[in-house]
Amino acid sequence: MKTTIWRFGKRLLLALAGFLLLIQFVPYGRVHSNPPTTMEPAWDSAETRALAEHACFDCHSNETEWPMYARVAPVSWLVYYDVTKGRAELNFSEWHRPQKEAREAPEELREGEMPPLPYRLLHGHARLTPSERERLAEGLARTLAARP
Repeated sequence: MKTTIWRFGKRLLLALAGFLLLIQFVPYGRVHSNPPTTMEPAWDSAETRALAEHACFDCHSNETEWPMYARVAPVSWLVYYDVTKGRAELNFSEWHRPQKEAREAPEELREGEMPPLPYRLLHGHARLTPSERERLAEGLARTLAARP
């Protein structure tokens, strides 16, 4: 009985390893490009931009810093999806185009929805103190209010 369980366990591990190897060839999530910045907002202050850069730019700008784990599936799929979705909703590097979620950004910051918890856990620079979070929310609100 023990040898049967052991054989099954080995086969299961080999199958899992084979699966993980095969999914590396799935082409989704491999494009790690950063298009050029075409236009940034007229930031209300340098502090607001600096706070946004630390907490928001990896997903909400064309200045994403792609970590090494973003090259290994299935994590690469999740990272690519998050960055693509984040840029589509709010992109500080393409301010000339409509920003779907810009008006909600200050409130999402205040409520702790942004940056998302999984991102904060992996990226210490995105962990804002309550004071920084409030200053960023206020600065974004002022920056957005000045948008034509």
